[in-house]
Amino acid sequence: MPSRRKLVSLVSASVPRLRRQLAIDAIDVASVPGEVPVVEIGFPGSERLSIYVTDATSQLLCICYLWRDADVKPRRRARLLETLLDLNPSVPLSAFGRIGEHFVLVGALGPGATADDMALELATLSDNARDAIATLAEFLE
Repeated sequence: MPSRRKLVSLVSASVPRLRRQLAIDAIDVASVPGEVPVVEIGFPGSERLSIYVTDATSQLLCICYLWRDADVKPRRRARLLETLLDLNPSVPLSAFGRIGEHFVLVGALGPGATADDMALELATLSDNARDAIATLAEFLE
């Protein structure tokens, strides 16, 4: 089982660079209780969505929950899914997906990632999530 302490340490070490990259002052890092090590990165006082990082042994997964299935306009659902597939290749370092009833944006890093690597991934995922919500708002209620 991957170490929660190691994951928190890596994410915490990335915060100074992440603050500079996103040009924001406040970033919260919190361990999420549970069997699997998960760290939540929050951006209080900004419109950025939280990002969750977990160590899947072979990779570090970074996940941003965008919206719920129920938030999609029923008549636009098929077109949204087609649009997500079309956008996937052009979204840098991220991919659209689903976890349960949530649409997500996912990024991944190798297990040997540095704090600088993590900061870049988190900044990119955060920017991509903001862009996705703005671009795809027409499909949401």
